[in-house]
Amino acid sequence: MGHGDEIILADAHFPGDSFNETVVRADGLHINDLLDAILPLFELDAYVPAPLTMMAAVAGDTLDPQVEIDYRAIIETHAPDASAIERIERIAFYERAKGAFAVVMTGDTAKYGNILLKKGVTPSA
Repeated sequence: MGHGDEIILADAHFPGDSFNETVVRADGLHINDLLDAILPLFELDAYVPAPLTMMAAVAGDTLDPQVEIDYRAIIETHAPDASAIERIERIAFYERAKGAFAVVMTGDTAKYGNILLKKGVTPSA
């Protein structure tokens, strides 16, 4: 991945193969564990307003707020200056998936658990 590229950590229900040719299977893992492992090695893009994006609930549906709370706690540990997580509409999220570097399919069953990370410039020191 280069700076500006995006990767999606997807829940088990995400239609990864329908939207991206590069799908990595991580069926036995949860997104929380992947975030915690990836973020120490992955610089979030500091040049965009929202380097972290999640899917918004479809009208009439509800989110489990604990999902984002858990992600945010992990993000705060590794990237305390990261901006708030942006929420975008479902079809817009699918459109972003088409251009993503890869979709990592996990075994996570959290509803609306998908998160997109935009890679920044890795510091030289």
